[in-house]
Amino acid sequence: MSKPTQPTDSSKFWIESLKTIGLSLFLALGVRTAVAEPRYVPTGSMEPTIHINDRVLIDKISYRFSPPKRGDIAMFSPPDVLLEQNLRDDLIKRVIGLPGETVEVRDGRVYINDEPLQENYIAAPPEYQWGPEVVPPDSYLVLGDNRNNSYDSHFWGYVPRERMIGRAMVRFWPPHRIGAVD
Repeated sequence: MSKPTQPTDSSKFWIESLKTIGLSLFLALGVRTAVAEPRYVPTGSMEPTIHINDRVLIDKISYRFSPPKRGDIAMFSPPDVLLEQNLRDDLIKRVIGLPGETVEVRDGRVYINDEPLQENYIAAPPEYQWGPEVVPPDSYLVLGDNRNNSYDSHFWGYVPRERMIGRAMVRFWPPHRIGAVD
């Protein structure tokens, strides 16, 4: 009767290495899917806050436990009207109007329930008129900080709550602009 063979030190090393790599990949994918995700910003619609080619980290947990807040820079999947135009990439814009609020853009300002919104983050005052419109339940009005160069809610409507992916927290690229995004 032959004895069972014992693994050699070399095979033990490779088995443990494969286990470690497998666990690392599993954890990395889990974090990216459920916790946080790096994203590349391809357009200037959020300038001056976020520039073309910036990379940001998206917090994917907070919107599971609390709704988006005014001023959040939110990443969301495209609403149906954009999907119908074959625009499938996730978008990033600032949350402006909350469910049930009346929003209007007039005379270079955004108004929420007839009160002017204080905005120190926009590139220039909007040169268009829009609204007034009431934001539907479980939906949000989102606008780019580069108001006059942003394809956003004032063109295509509202973002349903279930399309909200997460909130931009940190810019991690380019190195000279690393820091919180707000």
